[in-house]
Amino acid sequence: MPMDELLLKATGAASLERGEVIQSLWSGYGEIVRYRVHGGEVPSAVLKHVIFPSEVNHPHGWHNDLSHRRKVRSYEVEMAWYHDFASRCDERCRVPHCYASDTLGEDHLMVLEDLDAAGYPVRRQGLDLDGVQACLAWLAHFHAEFMGQKPAGLWEVGTYWHLATRPDELAVMADDALRDAAPVIDSMLSTARFQTLVHGDAKLANFCFSGDGKRVAAVDFQYVGGGCGMKDVAYFLGSCLSDRDQERFEAMLLDDYFATLKQALAERGRDTDVVLLEREWRALMPLVQADFYRFLVGWMPSHWKINDYNKRVALQVVKSLG
Repeated sequence: MPMDELLLKATGAASLERGEVIQSLWSGYGEIVRYRVHGGEVPSAVLKHVIFPSEVNHPHGWHNDLSHRRKVRSYEVEMAWYHDFASRCDERCRVPHCYASDTLGEDHLMVLEDLDAAGYPVRRQGLDLDGVQACLAWLAHFHAEFMGQKPAGLWEVGTYWHLATRPDELAVMADDALRDAAPVIDSMLSTARFQTLVHGDAKLANFCFSGDGKRVAAVDFQYVGGGCGMKDVAYFLGSCLSDRDQERFEAMLLDDYFATLKQALAERGRDTDVVLLEREWRALMPLVQADFYRFLVGWMPSHWKINDYNKRVALQVVKSLG
């Protein structure tokens, strides 16, 4: 089905008008564009148009066949997510509705709900603690909804940095002790008793907020898959808090997350031993932090997310495994 025909059919529109480019996709793999809808069921829609380029300009020089195949797979995963899982997300873990998706040759097309028009028009560059707690509540409800879910059609192991997908970055790492510990950390995370679906890229930039900041929605499900919920929590906190604030507020924020997670599991009638769940995931939190630190120091040693706090946590984890 041609792209214009897909858009018209998905939105019930008489005509469409291409609007602004919301975002260009990583390494030139396409774009996300808003369309104004005339005579349709919604006033606007967002098209995520994935185009696999003949030449790739990776911003940090990490392009090879493995990274290309990882990106191709990520868009296939995102389409599977919207087709098979997204409808289970309610207002407490809001995601855009997918009106239609299709593959034209090698192009991937997803026609998505415009979250701006749906009441989530605000993007934040930083958050106060209330904003952090709102996003953690989203994650808690998301993890509760998919607790024990098998990631059929998604990444078997969610997140974009897990060890099996990053052999090149591991090979160039300068820290021998961390390199040796990496498979042990990865195994401990992968064999955790309590598994859910993780968003996989739960950074601040992928959350959309209502005008009053109390309601949250999330986008970008390229790396959704199985895992321990702490992968999302640790990654999110590192995306929106300074190392000083993360060290200062982490314990309180984890308390908030687990309180919401327990409530969310109860509301959904999940038969989960919440005491054992919390005990296991709290113990895994520093391992997740060390795991992401391992990726960063191999991928881009000068990255702004590398700081004194996550370095100390990683070194403590490595020492405890030695």
